[in-house]
Amino acid sequence: MNRPRVALVTGASRGIGKGIADALAKANYLVAAGYNSSPILPIAEESSLDSIWPVKIDISSEDSVKQAIQSVENHIGRVDVLVNNAGFAQPKPFMEISDADWEAMLSVNLLGAVRCTRAVLPGMLENNYGRIVNISSIGGQWGGMYQVHYAAAKAGLINFTRSMAKLYSGQGVTSNAVSPGLIETEMIAQEMKDPSAPSRVQGIPVARLGTVPEVAAAVLYLCSDEAGYVTGQTINVNGGMYFG
Repeated sequence: MNRPRVALVTGASRGIGKGIADALAKANYLVAAGYNSSPILPIAEESSLDSIWPVKIDISSEDSVKQAIQSVENHIGRVDVLVNNAGFAQPKPFMEISDADWEAMLSVNLLGAVRCTRAVLPGMLENNYGRIVNISSIGGQWGGMYQVHYAAAKAGLINFTRSMAKLYSGQGVTSNAVSPGLIETEMIAQEMKDPSAPSRVQGIPVARLGTVPEVAAAVLYLCSDEAGYVTGQTINVNGGMYFG
């Protein structure tokens, strides 16, 4: 194709999402960096600011998703690559998780990806090309003790990934998930204040936390043309915490 590929990354204002947006920009993608409540922070100096375009998107709202996608298409072009990264965590004992908590968690961490995929899929199918990458979590693979609703939503995201792969890979649109373990982010920094944190890290086979660039590298591969024969997969970036 003549133009650079256009990638939409949700939840790109910080953490893993920001790292993914940065990596895609450095790989010459035009990046729509989605944010909601947090503003987009400066991208690494190595990236061209011309390749990053912030877009406000509330993935819990279908109207907001549609408006954001339309805005991206008007400003930088049809979305070729979708990285569903936006989400939130809510540590809470199971018996204290209310119906409202469940509904909010599923609306953002599972249905948010569904809404964004539904919005960009027609353009991908028209072009016979697309890359969908969903950011899941190790919790979605082995269950959760302190965030049961979070783990359930992330497990659903993995199954959604497989369903999209079965439905659309034959039309050029691949669908894969990346499942991080403990990654050095602001969210994990709070967890690491727990007295049990050192023993948790020692239990990781590589004996350290992962980094945002390591997650971004896996996403970057799945977004590439070279990954055209990889679909329906969950790529684990967890230091060996889970081998499934």
